[in-house]
Amino acid sequence: MSTLTVAPSIGAEMMQHLVESAGAAREPAADMADLAEVIRTLMAVEARRDTRVRLGGNLFDAVITSSGPEAYAVVALMDALQGGCGPVIEDPENECLYWLVPPGAAGQWAPHSHAVCLGAPHTITLPSLNRTMPPGPYWHRPSASDRLVPTGPLREALAQLRPEPTPHAALEARLGICSTSFGGHRG
Repeated sequence: MSTLTVAPSIGAEMMQHLVESAGAAREPAADMADLAEVIRTLMAVEARRDTRVRLGGNLFDAVITSSGPEAYAVVALMDALQGGCGPVIEDPENECLYWLVPPGAAGQWAPHSHAVCLGAPHTITLPSLNRTMPPGPYWHRPSASDRLVPTGPLREALAQLRPEPTPHAALEARLGICSTSFGGHRG
């Protein structure tokens, strides 16, 4: 068995370079705060607690539609397309569905007459994993670790089945932001 040996001066130079490039000793790496937040979130959801999470980042964005017969038909269509729809949260109080889509979708989402896509800096409350019925928001389609709802097929299904009422005005009132900020052109 051979071992690699480094001349002491080269080893000291390498170590000094690593120390200098690492930054302050008590300063965590920039991505560690995000990682810690993700781990806390996953632990809370696993512990069967409702958990507020930030959209965007590495987790997911959310497409918001009304609930109702047309929206449920979209879920059924996505079930057929995906072999089981990705995660969808139903909020009976606000009469809407939250479709969890890949992160970054909000930045690419073109205005849609029947849906809004939100990412950072917005947040969403994930219901505990065992909540599959009201009261309160619940998993209409449970979260599965292997998939999110694909935006292309979802967008096409929403355009075809047109769930009403559109969510734009309600979100504008709740969030206090202009509907054009989240692709809220109606038509």
